[in-house]
Amino acid sequence: MKIALIVEYDGTGYYGSQRQRSVPTIQGELEEALTRITGEKVRTAFAGRTDQGVHAKGQVAAFETSSPLAPDDIVKALNFYLPEDIAVGGARRVRQDFDPRRDARSREYCYHIFNEPARSPLVRQYALLVRRHLEVEVMNEACKVLEGTHDFAPFASALEGRVNTIRTIYRAGVTRDGSMVKCFVEANAFLPHQMRMMVGSIIRVGLKIIRVEDFKKILESGKPATAGPAVPPRGLFLLKVNYAGDEI
Repeated sequence: MKIALIVEYDGTGYYGSQRQRSVPTIQGELEEALTRITGEKVRTAFAGRTDQGVHAKGQVAAFETSSPLAPDDIVKALNFYLPEDIAVGGARRVRQDFDPRRDARSREYCYHIFNEPARSPLVRQYALLVRRHLEVEVMNEACKVLEGTHDFAPFASALEGRVNTIRTIYRAGVTRDGSMVKCFVEANAFLPHQMRMMVGSIIRVGLKIIRVEDFKKILESGKPATAGPAVPPRGLFLLKVNYAGDEI
């Protein structure tokens, strides 16, 4: 049978989600725990790759198994064996040809910015410190520019010969709750570092380093990696992966 998992993790201590040799990764820890539970050599597929230091509240991972364990029992067993900075929030059986990446309709990301003159040790691993005041209203104007279907090559890096850089952003916006400013984006898919480079440019708009008109020109230029600079990964969270109907 095939099982899909909802995985939450603090990415601080990991070299990203994808398995790599000799360094800790989310996929590596998850597969090791699944092998201990099932007695099988398990390989997982993730809905999306997250970089070193990026966090997730709703990553989706799928795997095949012959284990008789029920999904709820798999969740309990995984949370026993997984390290404290990784947890599984739920599991369910899915169709055999389910692909968590290709079948995803959209992904939702959020970037956290701590907007205060002084740093806070309590949020340093989960938010970027920006000392100057951010103008949220003008940042939202920039977000509206992003909505729709565009060539997002200016907001991507490491394209490695990638031909298709067209993506669709369904929703984008910025909110403030006291000292915390959050940039939210939902899109059908993201290019490498796209979210971090978009936020980097949105912050420049919020600091009035560039105007919304300049931001729009960057998007319309089509020139790869001309936006940014990319913000650090520590403030980025994969919130949710959306699928058709009630598949997940």
